[in-house]
Order: sequence, then structure tokens, then C-alpha cells
Amino acid sequence: MRVRAAILNEVGAKRPYATSRPLTVDEIELAAPGPGEIRVRIAAAGLCHSDLSVMNGDRPRPVPMALGHEASGIVEELGAGVDDLAPGDHVVLVFVPSCGCCLPCAEGRPALCEPGAKANGAGTLLSGARRIARRGAAVNHHMGVSAFAERVVISRRSAVRVDKSVPLDIAALFGCAVLTGVGAVVNTARLQAGQTAAVVGLGGVGLNAVLGAAAAGASAVVAIDLDPRKLELARTLGATDTVDAREADAAERVRALVPGGVDFSFEMAGSIRAMELAYKIARRGGTTVTAGLPNPSQLWSLSPVGLVAEERTVKGSYVGGAVPLRDIPRYIDLWRRGRLPVEKLVSGRIGLDGLNEAFDRLADGDVVRQILRFD
Repeated sequence: MRVRAAILNEVGAKRPYATSRPLTVDEIELAAPGPGEIRVRIAAAGLCHSDLSVMNGDRPRPVPMALGHEASGIVEELGAGVDDLAPGDHVVLVFVPSCGCCLPCAEGRPALCEPGAKANGAGTLLSGARRIARRGAAVNHHMGVSAFAERVVISRRSAVRVDKSVPLDIAALFGCAVLTGVGAVVNTARLQAGQTAAVVGLGGVGLNAVLGAAAAGASAVVAIDLDPRKLELARTLGATDTVDAREADAAERVRALVPGGVDFSFEMAGSIRAMELAYKIARRGGTTVTAGLPNPSQLWSLSPVGLVAEERTVKGSYVGGAVPLRDIPRYIDLWRRGRLPVEKLVSGRIGLDGLNEAFDRLADGDVVRQILRFD
């Protein structure tokens, strides 16, 4: 089958991407699904900083690569052995396939699946296969999904079925932004009602952390960013206070709002400066959670004295510590009840041919979530 897809041909292209065009829309050959795989017609895909991090080299991945990892779609074809889905089912795609057999999966931590991580790093599906080619040459998969395409072949373990009443452009957000941001609050931090939180970095994931903290019943949710527009948006999503990260006394301002510091601080910007700020604003005995992914060459310096003497905790959170089969339906239910109004994060909708320009807007911080649509 031949379909159109956006292919990343080089890493580290100069900006603006509207001029350098690192993504090209090509016709590719999509193989039939193998055993344990499915073919999905993509309905919507979100543009995420994780895609941008592959483009700029912060997240090294093999190229050429069919980009995109946050998406929803409709099942069209089943590979051998797939008997729990049917053509026509609506699914949210998950960017870490879980084998169900490795130690992390056995411990209930599928986001840390070892074969899934290996496959994602190699640019293959969970099976180790590549189902994409361009003029006969293999193309790598992005996170087992490659959602910037009209149709994809993925592992069955990269999809979660959702109710058909959920609009597919909204459903797409639950595959990454919601799963990661809300999950960091409820799974990794396990924030309880009445506790306090601060979120540093208000992109799609950070704003979902704000939503998650508000939904969990935090008594204070301090939103911190460089952009006044995002600070204002955070207030509409449940932030009780906002702080401009450009201010030299940002940490002191947070500690004035929440005396002693917050119970949980969340670093969602993917920068060392943001991590330093997040650590400063957590209270004695508090926890700092990071879901940001800076370039691997960046290092954060930490004195063990404060960590020990103040009994601090620093935790990483990947995919929000999610169990997607459990969490996606739960988060969608919260959305239905108005507790997670993620539709407010959508900045605009685009087509395949507008991706390079859209990633310029994302890199400039002018948008939260742009949705690629195929209708």
C-alpha cells in the first residue's frame, strides 16, 4: 500500500524549518501488518516537543525516520494473532509498546518495557521489523508509531481502544501530553488532595501537569513559565498562582506564595535552569519530579548535603509512569466530566504540508498543541 508520510531526512537542520525543510512529505510503501500488528488509518496527531527534539538532535534517532508519536486513528487491518480488536475500532496510539514479559512489565511499569525501549531506539516496531520503505529503501519508525502519515502499521501493544464517542482530535492528546503530564502527578508523585504543587515549563505536558494537580485536589498549584500567555492559560486550567520564570527572584516568589516551598515541584521544560528552579522551590522533605528531556550532554549539578539533610526526593517520570490500558480510559472519563479540559490546549489544526512551519511555531513557543488532521 502506498501512503503519504512526513519523513525526517536529516537531524540538526538550521532554522527556520520553513526554509531548511527537514521534513519532506513523500509517498512511502507501507507493508501489511505482521503477526501481532495492526494497520491504522490516522485521524489526528499532535505535534510534541519530543518530535522537535528528534529534529534538532536532542533525542538522537536514526534517519530517515517517519516522525510523529502522539495520535489517534481507526483500525483497518489485523495481523495474525490479533483477536481483541476489530476493523473500525478507534484507538489511541502509545509510544512505548510493552512486551508484557520483561521485568518492568511484570512489575506493572510498562512505560519502562525493555524490548520496547530497544525497539524505539533502533527505529523498529516491537517485533524488530520495519514496515515502511521509500523507493525500496527502509525507513525507520518513530517510537513505534510514525503518526505523521495517512496510515501506519504498529504493534498491537502500541494501541489502546477508546470509545467511538470521543472526538479523535481530542483522543490523540491522551497518547502523550495527557498521559505524561497527568501521569507525572498521579502516578509518579502520587499527589494527594490538600498537598501543594508547582509546575515549571508550560508546554503541552506541563499544562497537563497543572490540570492533573488541580484534578487531584492540590490546595495550591503554582504555574511557572517564561511566556505570559501560557501563564494566563494556566490560570484557566486550575493554577492558583503564576510566576514569571524570567524574574531573578522567581524561587523566592514561589516560597512566598507557599511558605517553605511546595510538596511537589515538576520540571517539564527540559532544561537545566528549569530543573534548578524546580529543586529550589520544593520544601524540606519535598519531591522534585522531572519529565523534561534535555540534550544528553547537559548535566545537572546537585550537592548531596541538601538531599540528605533535608530528605529531598528527585524522581524521573517517563510516560507519566503510565499503565496505558488503565490510565487512558480513566483520563478520558475525567475529560468527559470536565475535570481535564484538554481541548483548551489545542492551538490550531494543520495538514501534512504545513509541518515544517508548524514546528517553527512550536520551537518559538508560540503554541501549545497543534493537531495534524487527515480529514
